[in-house]
Amino acid sequence: MTGIVAVIAGIGLSAAAGFRVFIPMLALSIAGKTGVIELSESFQWLASWPALIGLITATLAEIAAYYIPWVDNMLDSIATPTALLAGTFISAAVLPEMNDGLKWTLAAIMGGAPAGVVQAGTVLTRGTSTATTGGIANPIVSTVEAGTSLVTAILALVIPILIGIIVLCVVIWLSVKLFKRFRRRPGLHPAA
Repeated sequence: MTGIVAVIAGIGLSAAAGFRVFIPMLALSIAGKTGVIELSESFQWLASWPALIGLITATLAEIAAYYIPWVDNMLDSIATPTALLAGTFISAAVLPEMNDGLKWTLAAIMGGAPAGVVQAGTVLTRGTSTATTGGIANPIVSTVEAGTSLVTAILALVIPILIGIIVLCVVIWLSVKLFKRFRRRPGLHPAA
């Protein structure tokens, strides 16, 4: 995955970071390791085994922590700035090499902003859940958030590839159609 497709995937992964910080980072690491997405040169370490193992551990710890009563609300207070940073980081990892100032500015806009908007929604949802149910429904909210982060991360990687395949199929179809039309025109074939 290169160019604009990787940037689109990065934006989707950044939005997923608003639900859970480490799930989309783990997805990015797996995608980089398997070659599904091309990480920028300074982020190649993200596709290493140590990074992958560390992100698996962090993802499992984050998911588990959100099931501990009242810890989930405490995590929300640090998750907001962390989600902004994760979204920015994810976008920077897929942007092509460029001036560092420009790269991080674009990453903050394209990654930090979506992550922040989604995270604000999760904070409001968890706060409402805590206020209306005394926190009893928070494990359900946590499950939905983790599941949504996972689905969003997967879709962020799959949809750009599907769009690329569809565009390629349309281009091939149009090329074949134009070629057939060109071959049918009278006077273009040599006399037998």
